[in-house]
Amino acid sequence: MTEPGVKTRFAPSPTGHLHVGGARTALFNWLYARRHEGAFLVRIEDTDRARHVPGAAEKVLEDLRWLGLDWDEGVQVGGPAGPYVQSERLEVYRGYVDRLLAEGRAYYAFETAEELAAMREAAGKGAFRYARPASPPTDPAAAEAARAAGRPVVVRFMTPGRDVTVRDRVFGDVAVAAGEQDDFIILKDDGFPTFHLANVVDDALMGVTLIMRGQEFLGQTWRQVLLREALGLPEPEYAHLPIILDMAGRKLSKREGGAEVHDFRAAGYLPEALLNFIALLGFSPGGGRERMGREEMVELFSLERLSKANARFDPEKLLAFNTDAAAAADEARLAAAFRDYLSVSGAPIPPADDELLATLLRANRGFRTFADVAAKCSVLFVADDAFDYDAKAVRKVLARADGAGYAVLAELRGRLAGCEWTGEALQTLLEGLGAERGLGMGKVAQPLRVAVTGRTVSPGIVDTLILLGREKALARIDRCLSGRDRT
Repeated sequence: MTEPGVKTRFAPSPTGHLHVGGARTALFNWLYARRHEGAFLVRIEDTDRARHVPGAAEKVLEDLRWLGLDWDEGVQVGGPAGPYVQSERLEVYRGYVDRLLAEGRAYYAFETAEELAAMREAAGKGAFRYARPASPPTDPAAAEAARAAGRPVVVRFMTPGRDVTVRDRVFGDVAVAAGEQDDFIILKDDGFPTFHLANVVDDALMGVTLIMRGQEFLGQTWRQVLLREALGLPEPEYAHLPIILDMAGRKLSKREGGAEVHDFRAAGYLPEALLNFIALLGFSPGGGRERMGREEMVELFSLERLSKANARFDPEKLLAFNTDAAAAADEARLAAAFRDYLSVSGAPIPPADDELLATLLRANRGFRTFADVAAKCSVLFVADDAFDYDAKAVRKVLARADGAGYAVLAELRGRLAGCEWTGEALQTLLEGLGAERGLGMGKVAQPLRVAVTGRTVSPGIVDTLILLGREKALARIDRCLSGRDRT
C-alpha cells in the first residue's frame, strides 16, 4: 500500500567515506520511499566546520552510487528546494533565528568556553543544564557590543518549560520531562546553525515527511519538536533505528576501521552482497528469508518490521553472503564488479582486458572476495624480478634434501621451452613427466608454481602458465634456477 506524498531523506556530514551505519540509514530511507512510490532526497550537512573534511561529501555520494542507491532530489541532481548543501543556506537559517529572537523565543549568550567549563564543574555530577539568565538579551545591539569586547556570541532557544513526547514509529512514545531540558544553542559563534535548527528548517522547506535515522538521535529529538512548534512548521513522522554493534558488543565505530563502505569495496566485496547484508541490520523480512535483491527488499520493507533490538555486524556472515553472491553472478556482472575493484584496490592486474578478467575469474572459481583473486594472481602481472620467493615455500618444495624439487624444475624447463603453449598441451606435458618419474601431479606442479610465483598458492598451474605466457614463465624459471644456491 502506497502513501501519497512520502518523502524521506539522507543527510550525511562530510567527514570521510560512508559509514556502514550511514549506509543502512540511507538504504532504509531509500526502501521506504521506493516502497511507497515517494521521493528520496540527499543533502549535505556541513555546518560543523570543525569536523568538515574537504572532498568528503563527494566520497559519500560515490559510496551511495556504488551501493546502487539513487536519489530523486538533492545534491548533484537538483530540485525545487535547493541549494542542498547546508553551508550554502546560511541566510535561510539566519532568517528563522532572527524571527525567534524577535518573538522572544531565543536570546543571545556570550559565555566563553572556559566559563562554560567552570559552570559544568560547579554543577557537579549529572547532566549539565545551562541556566537561563534573568533577563535574556534579544537586542542585536547587545550582540554587537559583546563581539566588540571580544566575546563569543551564540543564540540559544528558550525552551517553554513543559514536558515533550516524541512519537516514534519504532520505539513508541518517548517522554522528556521539562526538568531534563535546557536552552540549547541554535546559532554558533561562527554564524553557522547547529544541527537542530538546520535540520528542522531544511526538513520543512524540503517537504520531508519521515525522518528515519539512528537511535543515537532519539534522545535529542525533543529539541527539534520544540523548534518546529515555535516556528509553526509541520511535524514529520520519526523512526529511529537500532544501534549496530560489533561481535564484541561494542558500537560499530568508524574510528576502529573496517566500518566504512569503501573498505568493503576496496576489499573486493560485491555491492549487492553488502547491501543485502546491511538490510538485515535491524530489519526482518519475515519467513526466515535472508538473501534478497533490491526489488525484493522494496517489496518487503515496512516500518513494522524494524526491530528495537541492537543489531550485530557479523563479518563472517557478510563473507558468506559475498561468496554466495559471487557464485550466483553471471560472468558479465562479475567482470564489471572485478574491474571496479581493480580501480580502487591498487592491484597490478590490468582492468581493461575483458577476456583477461573473465579468465582470471574462471581460474579462481569459488573465491570469496575479489581480494582472493588478486592475492593469487597479482604476482603474475609484476615484473619477473619484482617478486620475492617465500623462503618456507622454497625450503619445502624446491630445496629438498633429496634434490628432487630443483631436478623436476630443471627437467620441466627444457620440455616447456619446446611445448605448444595451450592448456591441453601443457597438461599433457606435466602429466607425462609425472608418469615417467612416478610422481603425483603435486610433486610436478608445485616446484613449477614456486618458481613462477614465489609461493605455493596460485590458480591451477596450467592456468598460471597460460596467464604468464611462455616468455615470462621461462624467464621466471631461469631466475629461480640461477638463484638456487642462494635460496
